[in-house]
Amino acid sequence: MKKLVYTVILIFTLATSASTVSAAETGKSNKAKTEMTAEQKAQLARIQNRVEEIKSMDKSDLSRVEKKALRKELKELKQEARAIGGGVYLSVGAIIIIILLLILII
Repeated sequence: MKKLVYTVILIFTLATSASTVSAAETGKSNKAKTEMTAEQKAQLARIQNRVEEIKSMDKSDLSRVEKKALRKELKELKQEARAIGGGVYLSVGAIIIIILLLILII
């Protein structure tokens, strides 16, 4: 029974990893990595400065509406920064594979 479970898990991980790898390769070939322009760097620096200002603020004397507006502004700034800087994203299949490998190792 244990051997059957390990075989099923192995087949599942190989099936998902093959499609994940092929999807990652097609994404790389379609879009080349580009440098950020000076305008994008300036905008990213502006966003970072604003976030630091908000973090250093004394929020204890703000009303609920003002705090809510600050949270909304931080979310928007985070979305802008992600759009400008890109990032590393993990697919659901990759996360499942990592978890299964950790379970098998332990």
